Amino acid sequence: MDTTEKEKGFEFPCSYPLKVMGKNSNEFYSAVSAIIERHVLNGSEIAYSSRTSSGDKYLSITATFTMESRDQMEAIYRELKGHHLVLMTL
Repeated sequence: MDTTEKEKGFEFPCSYPLKVMGKNSNEFYSAVSAIIERHVLNGSEIAYSSRTSSGDKYLSITATFTMESRDQMEAIYRELKGHHLVLMTL
């Protein structure tokens, strides 16, 4: 394992829960799942769960999958953060 990865606390591949928040809409859910699926290796399983805010205005989507590398992680976050429907990523 690379020293910089060890310092940052990740050992790849690893099971990774990625949380994305935005306004509650079908378009948001579709955009998030399309972005994630574009970056996850074919055949890798992605488990989705979602939860709406108390007023149903916002939606939180958690996608859990095997993250293969830091480059993959950075590419997913970069694309999600650049999407106009995404308000926050964790």
